[in-house]
Amino acid sequence: MDNPLTPREAGRPGPRRRDRHGRGMRGPVAPPQVPLAASRGEVFADLVQDSVERLERRWPQLADVDFLVLDVPRPASDAGDAWHDEAVPLGGTVPSRDGRRGRVVVYRRPVEIRTKGRDERAALVHEVVVEQVAELLGLTPETVDPRYGED
Repeated sequence: MDNPLTPREAGRPGPRRRDRHGRGMRGPVAPPQVPLAASRGEVFADLVQDSVERLERRWPQLADVDFLVLDVPRPASDAGDAWHDEAVPLGGTVPSRDGRRGRVVVYRRPVEIRTKGRDERAALVHEVVVEQVAELLGLTPETVDPRYGED
């Protein structure tokens, strides 16, 4: 027998081109156009963007502010679990200075944990954005959005 492969090489697994039933690799579960294809982070970022767009109509100076979404806030100190004594923040601000733009940060996981559904999450995201914009502009949240606090 002229077999160029030794038994050891023949048993070595190579890259899989097909599944065990010979049908090929599986494709995506949903096409990219449907909401199922969007990740939780992308959906959350869209909620923040919707809230920002609502506020920018009233406050054009928000065009000079960066809005960021981070998964979780950094602990206040590097000493282990720093959040035992104080509440985990839902958002934060970084004022503009030295030619840097101001920033508003919304923390995704703390907001998601405190909400149950999409509508509740959208309302809390808007509340957090309004509070952080108010802090950045030195105004009250009711001044930034007259509907603040209404359910």
